[in-house]
Amino acid sequence: MKLTVYGASWCPDVKRSRALLDREGVEYSYVDVEADAAAERRVRELQDGACRIPTIVFEDGSFLVEPSDAELSARL
Repeated sequence: MKLTVYGASWCPDVKRSRALLDREGVEYSYVDVEADAAAERRVRELQDGACRIPTIVFEDGSFLVEPSDAELSARL
């Protein structure tokens, strides 16, 4: 499974989701939306102009926005 996690280093929800992925041994790419303008644009495209993080994009193009641990675990 290939995942991309869009987030920012200061966000507790991003830290929580990344910790869950790390615990489960899930490989993912992390992109900081504050350091990468193209990444921020991508997140805004997915969310109709919003930029809520974490945004986790799956290989099939589906995505979760600010998922709870239960929501994220259910998708893994």
